[in-house]
Amino acid sequence: MTKHTVTLIPGDGIGLETTASMRRVVEAAGVDIVWEVADAGAAVMERTGGSPLPEETIESVRRNKVAIKGPITTPVGTGFRSVNVALRKTLDLYACVRPVLSIPGAGGRYENVDLVVVRENTEDLYAGIEFPKDSEGAQRLIEFCEEQGTGTIRPDSGISIKPISVTATERIVRYAFEYALAHGRRKVTAVHKANIMKHSDGLFLQVARNVAEEYAGRVDFDDRIVDAFCMNVVIDPSQFDVIVFPNLYGDIASDLCAGLVGGLGIAPGANIGEDYAIFEAVHGSAPDIAGKDLCNPTAEILSAAMMLDYLGEDDAAQRIREAVRKVYAEGRFITGDIRKATGSDEPACSCTEFTDALVAALS
Repeated sequence: MTKHTVTLIPGDGIGLETTASMRRVVEAAGVDIVWEVADAGAAVMERTGGSPLPEETIESVRRNKVAIKGPITTPVGTGFRSVNVALRKTLDLYACVRPVLSIPGAGGRYENVDLVVVRENTEDLYAGIEFPKDSEGAQRLIEFCEEQGTGTIRPDSGISIKPISVTATERIVRYAFEYALAHGRRKVTAVHKANIMKHSDGLFLQVARNVAEEYAGRVDFDDRIVDAFCMNVVIDPSQFDVIVFPNLYGDIASDLCAGLVGGLGIAPGANIGEDYAIFEAVHGSAPDIAGKDLCNPTAEILSAAMMLDYLGEDDAAQRIREAVRKVYAEGRFITGDIRKATGSDEPACSCTEFTDALVAALS
């Protein structure tokens, strides 16, 4: 049996509970993993007075190459920037991969949804190139736009810059096509707003078309304007297979797609680069229920299954997915978020009871 060393970042809020559940399930699947626990998030910043992303945590991921993390709270509007974004940028985790797959009994609005969101992770508005209102940088940009006649910016504006490069676009689109080939997928769809943002999204679309030509005859290709995509994926998700996005649209649309199958509580995710990979549940840290044994660990567990695929533990990964589907289909041990989504009056189970059911299904 192969032994793997994996960095585990529990995060904060319900992350401590979901990652503990995940560890039990992975161990029940018979995979030999040494967990190297590392800290990140608001709690570590409060405890140490330092960064929410300590250098030793980054070094742990670099050393082990693979990590899995729980949710980490990101303040809205103030405070530190997202730890998730910092990890992606620091380790060049350029591909965010979010499978969206129906689980019978999970409260999805559709049956048989099976699509994959591939999101560019390193640039676009999430590059964090911003200038606050009344700053020197904002004023210089306002003056430059006036001089160039490119459009009027109001003088009391905060400004964010949206870089889209040939290099990053080519890399993410090629990743989407290679993913499609490796997983027997039939089509890649590029999503954009090239009709309005001709020099950023327009570049994304043109590069996507160029890359698609290399895969002609092996994987089909089309493109959609982002607002039209959102409407069409809600009307009929079966129109789509692998969908590749610039960063911001991908973030929004991946949550939209998760809603098709039951919500973020069952949505796994991965952030993958050339050298490193971090797997994570994509929901928030839910501090209001933290420590109450009420959370749903499904997304963390399915993210671990993606991690096991990455580590070459395909059999264990598939057994975990089958155990999740079995427990949901039986409907006896279902957490409160799913009971609410399905409109069921049956009593909800605890995180521990759900985990016990998964472990029993794996035995």
